[in-house]
Amino acid sequence: MSEKVTETVQQLMEPIVLEMNLELVDIEYLKEGSSWFLRVYVDKDGGIDIEDCGVVSEKLSEKLDDLDPIPHNYFLEVSSPGAERPLKKKEDIARAIGKNINVKTYEPIEGTKTFEGTLISFDNETLVIQVTIKTRKKEVSIPYEKVAKARLAISFS
Repeated sequence: MSEKVTETVQQLMEPIVLEMNLELVDIEYLKEGSSWFLRVYVDKDGGIDIEDCGVVSEKLSEKLDDLDPIPHNYFLEVSSPGAERPLKKKEDIARAIGKNINVKTYEPIEGTKTFEGTLISFDNETLVIQVTIKTRKKEVSIPYEKVAKARLAISFS
């Protein structure tokens, strides 16, 4: 059910993001407690603001009302993916070169499954991340197919 809803919402969002020159980052449809939430994350160069979110929410809400793909009550939330936005697609990862990222892998690489550091390069097959272990910097190569999750990471150094 939730996969069909997110697919439908993605199709409804395509003309909205094109018209507003936005990027559709992610869609979540999930139950929390007794309530259902449809969360849509959008972004653009320079970031989005509350007005952008409001316009997207109005436009999407109108389309959802017309199509009515969700048979029960739910809350629609439109927001920015935040400072630690997920890197879901290869294009997202490529745009993150030079930035601090956090990567979790499906299986251990060099004895660990979580890496945080500067993304040095990405050739669509392998991520190379410079990590700091104690005071030593080291480059780690991670095959893209082993990446379970990746996101931007805030660095406090």
